[in-house]
Amino acid sequence: MSRLVQQFQLRAPIVQAPMAGVSTVELAAAVSQYGGIGSLGLGHLDVASARAQIEQLQQRTSGPIHVNFFCHQPEASNLERELHWLHVLTPYFKEYQAEPPTELGQSYQSAWQHPALIDMLCETRPTIVSFHFGVPEASALQRLQAAGIAIWGCATTLTEAKFLEHTGVDAIIAQGIEAGGHRGIFNPLIDSALPLSSLLAQLQEHIHLPIIAAGGLMTGSQIAAAQLAGADLAQLGTAFICCPESAADDAYKAALLGQRAYDTTITPVISGRPARGLRNRMHDEIHALRADLPAYPIAYNAAKALHLVASAKGSHDFAAHWAGQGAPLARALPAARLLDELCNEYYQAKAQFCSLA
Repeated sequence: MSRLVQQFQLRAPIVQAPMAGVSTVELAAAVSQYGGIGSLGLGHLDVASARAQIEQLQQRTSGPIHVNFFCHQPEASNLERELHWLHVLTPYFKEYQAEPPTELGQSYQSAWQHPALIDMLCETRPTIVSFHFGVPEASALQRLQAAGIAIWGCATTLTEAKFLEHTGVDAIIAQGIEAGGHRGIFNPLIDSALPLSSLLAQLQEHIHLPIIAAGGLMTGSQIAAAQLAGADLAQLGTAFICCPESAADDAYKAALLGQRAYDTTITPVISGRPARGLRNRMHDEIHALRADLPAYPIAYNAAKALHLVASAKGSHDFAAHWAGQGAPLARALPAARLLDELCNEYYQAKAQFCSLA
């Protein structure tokens, strides 16, 4: 039994990924109540709204609670570049008889040097707090750990994992290139694009912290294989998107359950940072224009505005339908039933592995 399974008293080594805008209190509560780790992606919310989500989840479950925040290094606004990007996108807005926004404004705050966020987390005390794109300053991590909160950081390379280990995090999420959503790379211009198997092998050799495997995992047998490769837990995101408890809309779920699930690609043009999702015109036509892209997350406001006008006309050609390479294995099941199936598959696979040993 892995260290983290014991620590959090889990039925199986399963973490439902904290997908901002898709994970909900209902989804996370169901996963935690049935023996996994339920998660909320809260990086898109202000501090008060994030607090409300955490408190609602704590009222719904006595199981472990995992919340996630973005920790990018904030970049200064470049008005000239932002206005130029809106000019580049103008023909796409006009396609739907709409005008682009006159400005992009601000977007998600980072957990970096954000004392109000750290104060709130120390007061609410979720079981686990994880960070994407990096981790906050040492004093913030120390305060969180002093409050009894476990800290997880996301790594896509051995170098990032070594840095996280040096900062004193409690565990590392190993994100393979197969993963849906944003790449956790610290520097958005440098990506080694390691598959999960290669990343786990490197971390198993050099990292002494518990590892959470992430990237294309959709079945219990894949979870067992990841554990055999050195992971303590497996984090699944795309697997839970089609649950009725998720906030994904009908078009998103239908796409995951159809032929489009077989074609996922990575592009930075939706948000300003590389992210994997179901291929659409953002990944093809607009990806070709990426040299003019504003910084993350300001660019996200342009993509959201374009999706809004297109979806009002029944088009989802510009949607941020994040999905990993395991998307064709998506199942439309209630979270509790999906967790049951994953657990059954996991223990069957473990028994087979043991019989072959």
